[in-house]
Amino acid sequence: MTTRLDLIDHANHSNGLSRRTEMTRMGVTDNVTQTFGCDVFNERVMRQRLPKDVFKRLQRTIKHAEPLDHELADVVAAAMKDWAIEQGATHYTHWFQPLTGTTAEKHDAFLVPDGQGGALSEFSGSALVQGEPDASSFPSGGLRATFEARGYTAWDPTSPVFLNRAGGGVTLCIPTAFVSWTGVALDHKTPLLRSMDALSEQALRILKIFGTDQGVNRVMCTAGAEQEYFLIDRSYYFDRPDLLACDRTLFGAKPPKHQQLEDHYFGSIPQRVIAFMVESERELYRLGVPVKTRHNEVAPGQFELAPIFETANLACDHQMLVMETLKKVANRHGLECILHEKPFAGINGSGKHLNWSMATDTGVNLLDPRDDTHSNMQFLVCLCAVIRAVDLHADLLRASVASASNDHRLGANEAPPAIMSIFLGDMLTDIIEQLESGSPKSTMRGGKLDLGAQTLPQLPRHTGDRNRTSPFAFTGNKFEFRAVGSSQAVAWPATVLNTIVAESLDFLATQLEKSLGANPSEAKLQQVVKSLLQKTVKQHKRVIFNGDGYDKAWHDEAEKKRKLPNLRNSVDALAVVAAKKNVDLFKKYRVLSKVETESRAHIYIEKYIKQVLIEAETAALMARTLVMPAAVRQLGELAESVAATEAADVDSSELREELEEFNELTGSLRTAISRLEKAIETEIEGEHKKAVHLRDHVLTAMRDLRGVVDSLETRISQDLWPLPTYREMLLIR
Repeated sequence: MTTRLDLIDHANHSNGLSRRTEMTRMGVTDNVTQTFGCDVFNERVMRQRLPKDVFKRLQRTIKHAEPLDHELADVVAAAMKDWAIEQGATHYTHWFQPLTGTTAEKHDAFLVPDGQGGALSEFSGSALVQGEPDASSFPSGGLRATFEARGYTAWDPTSPVFLNRAGGGVTLCIPTAFVSWTGVALDHKTPLLRSMDALSEQALRILKIFGTDQGVNRVMCTAGAEQEYFLIDRSYYFDRPDLLACDRTLFGAKPPKHQQLEDHYFGSIPQRVIAFMVESERELYRLGVPVKTRHNEVAPGQFELAPIFETANLACDHQMLVMETLKKVANRHGLECILHEKPFAGINGSGKHLNWSMATDTGVNLLDPRDDTHSNMQFLVCLCAVIRAVDLHADLLRASVASASNDHRLGANEAPPAIMSIFLGDMLTDIIEQLESGSPKSTMRGGKLDLGAQTLPQLPRHTGDRNRTSPFAFTGNKFEFRAVGSSQAVAWPATVLNTIVAESLDFLATQLEKSLGANPSEAKLQQVVKSLLQKTVKQHKRVIFNGDGYDKAWHDEAEKKRKLPNLRNSVDALAVVAAKKNVDLFKKYRVLSKVETESRAHIYIEKYIKQVLIEAETAALMARTLVMPAAVRQLGELAESVAATEAADVDSSELREELEEFNELTGSLRTAISRLEKAIETEIEGEHKKAVHLRDHVLTAMRDLRGVVDSLETRISQDLWPLPTYREMLLIR
């Protein structure tokens, strides 16, 4: 007899052979050093294909943010076209990131009729630099009316053009910004690039003060986003309407075995998953994505992929490619990749830790403490700028990760709390305390760790532990923003980080410039810097916390004593986006105009409303059309058993009690469905009030309904239960 698993194994085997054949055809080998970036029009390809003067001018635009010379466009476009066609490309597209949280593309063929019955391949500089998609069909928060359709995509030369191989075809993808006809930003990339400019401008002032700006043209923010995800068998995915519509399960009883044995984290990776990971990595390597780490995560069926961090703009683009590639490759292996923050209740959800730092274009990391950190005043200024930024703008930082899906994870004992605090570790905390007291005099050393066995080496010991409960943790030479959701595009939180740190760098640079005057001595520089840092630490140290972020005592202390904001849900968090101080902040640093900021507040709360309503309507429909019929059938079988038992003159008291209990539970199901449907149908005027209603009433009704459904799952016969269970889905075979 052929089982479903036999079919899966056969399909995977066949699929593996076909994929190997395809990858051979594409020229893919196991030598990643040869294949890395081979589908990217990168610096190496540009050097080979562009005239020397054109190459140099384009590199100045890419590396030093010099204005793009439009005269270069035709030459660059011709080289791109020839390279792409040689790789099998037939179309090109402007690849952009609208405010949907996904990417968008419209494909145009290189082919044009020659007027003589034949065709030519054509790709002009104007087609490279500017495209024109429909701007009215994307969320705009009131920036565009339905009838105002024109929008522009503008080539971003700082993010390399790449090839997308899919469905047997090849498309040249051009990363672009997306703006309205009037130049208003309709995407994530445009404000990100603006925030990077703002950060660079203010950081350069700090370098100039310390005399370390020689040869530095730009300070870049760097980033790397760790991606957590779940994998389940695709056959189960299509049998779950909630996964199809919502990317998470709305019902599901906890299985007897899940993560309680703590045996999945860093465990042996299943062979089927390894095959998927290897192919995903191969495709990402071809696209120049520097993925580095793969491993099992805490929950069964949960995994992680992490890259080496790079410039923020490129990292954000690469993160979108990572998500797309994981989904695409998973399907080839008979799997479904789930990126939702909490696809399964009762086990760990998924996050996306955003590793963030600042570096000069000469390769100096401004957040690298180096030796004798206590005397590295430039580092301490940059560190205190971040501390000040997080303290002053904790509300905006929290809002940058707000979503209906992240609400299911954030604040639980698997993710950082919604209170934005900073973990510095023992060494930096000690220096901060020294700064507060006056002049820092020493740097704590980590020393060596003796493991007690002669065959084991002594290990260099860090000066502090890591803290997985902190939302914003210093991890050696960067900060790790741990509150970002796994399904989220990281460009928005990166934009917020860049902007708030730019504001703090601006503030500190202004204070230092005023106090130092022209040509200050080294002694005066040290004195003025220490004095300013001492004041900054005293004002903003409240945001530093190295303890257990899950501890209720910390929450009480943070709110009551330290007066830190605790925006527990997205409705509260998103309400602060368009606050005057945040509008003024974005406007001052030319990241977002007033209307652009207000539009995003509108879009994000609108998305919250739509997402919750989709989930609520799906839950009600599943409960009424799938769960209720199963419950009725189970009730009928129990009634028949009671009747047969009594007819046989056998004691049926226990069986009748079971029937009565199940009948009561079925009645509770009817009540819970009706309550949810009524909550959904309630008309509420105003976006904020509607969001509050959904949070307080609809989500509550959904939780109540889930409680009943999950109880029924544990009592209804397996042959009658209409949905794949957690026990089935979380074990990859």
